[in-house]
Amino acid sequence: MKLAELENRELEGAISGNSRVVYNPYLESKKKRALDVLGACAVGLALLPGIIFALVGLSLQRGPVTFRHVRLGKGGRYFPCRKFRTMVVGADQKLKQLLEADPAARREWERDFKLKNDPRVTTVGRLLRRTSFDELPQLLNVLFGDMSLVGPRPIVDAEFSRYKGSGKYYLACKPGLTGLWQASGRSDVSYFRRVAMDRAYAEKASFCLDLKIIFLTAVAVLKFKGAY
Repeated sequence: MKLAELENRELEGAISGNSRVVYNPYLESKKKRALDVLGACAVGLALLPGIIFALVGLSLQRGPVTFRHVRLGKGGRYFPCRKFRTMVVGADQKLKQLLEADPAARREWERDFKLKNDPRVTTVGRLLRRTSFDELPQLLNVLFGDMSLVGPRPIVDAEFSRYKGSGKYYLACKPGLTGLWQASGRSDVSYFRRVAMDRAYAEKASFCLDLKIIFLTAVAVLKFKGAY
């Protein structure tokens, strides 16, 4: 089945509310874990120059090089999700001030949990986001078993209510470094469609689908598709 067909079918399910949870043994398989470990090591080695660039660039700025943010994982277990820091120090306070002063930004944040033109993002951070290198520390999360190479996007606690009946699909998987939504347009995908894609992945995940998503994600990153 093509990715577009899979996405559209699950989008219809999100609207109708008639989807059923289907146990997917692949999510617990040794094959998926082997792909995670071997893939994370291979990606880390292949992108080592980019990792070094990020470390050097961020070390020249004020503040920590990386940060950890608590995310909701498989089975409702919380874990520290790692990323390269792309925002100014004190970003949370600056966000609060921005949302209080700018109604349009507040509506965008409430709709998508992100801002397309986020003034908190640094120059180096913008480059890291455009290339998705800011996500590379999550390779450690994959190796530690908190995440998988492919799965739903890791979310914060406040986002879980947006999943409604689809929340059980999210909790059935380890969050992924990439997934259907990244392979289909990254930040250009609406939040509602992203939820539908997370459910689609939980039901249809397979070794071949994982390989296809990894390949399409690489293509999207190289084209800078939907990155901000």
